[in-house]
Amino acid sequence: MSETLQAADADVRTDAAGSADEAEGGESLLVREGDVAGDYLERLLDLLDYDGDIDLDVEAGRAIVSIDGGEDLEKLVGRRGEGLESLQELTRLAVQQATGVRSRLMLDVAGWRAKRREELSELGRSTAEKVLETEKSIRMRPMTPFERKVVHDAVATVSGVHSESEGEEPNRRVVVFRTS
Repeated sequence: MSETLQAADADVRTDAAGSADEAEGGESLLVREGDVAGDYLERLLDLLDYDGDIDLDVEAGRAIVSIDGGEDLEKLVGRRGEGLESLQELTRLAVQQATGVRSRLMLDVAGWRAKRREELSELGRSTAEKVLETEKSIRMRPMTPFERKVVHDAVATVSGVHSESEGEEPNRRVVVFRTS
């Protein structure tokens, strides 16, 4: 389900049926999360006087929200996605406040996360192949949880290697090992 929100279209469903669906934890809760997030982000864009279209999706048991189309949107991403991570967390808190449930929604701005996912997938595969070639483990630089998940998924596609995370935030990193 994908829906582009305009300011006039953004609504938050708070009827009794929505409450019953929340208790069931079904897809309707994820749709509601997306609605709340879209409304929150629309207000933020208006305050900043930024243009952007908000797209809502439900994928793999998670609400996915993306903002595209505005010239200033890259400013929201920040250095290495730090602004995006903060904005995602603020959006999750807004959703939690409205729904009473901790949200796992994923936010993308200006396609940054999608592009980063491609880069990290390639990095994970090439690192795994290098471990196979050299037979030496490789410790990667510290990464965010999102980045580590993408790298772990990419490493898992290469036979003969596996990956683990080590360390404490914010210095947690992926280590790729050759399988014994």
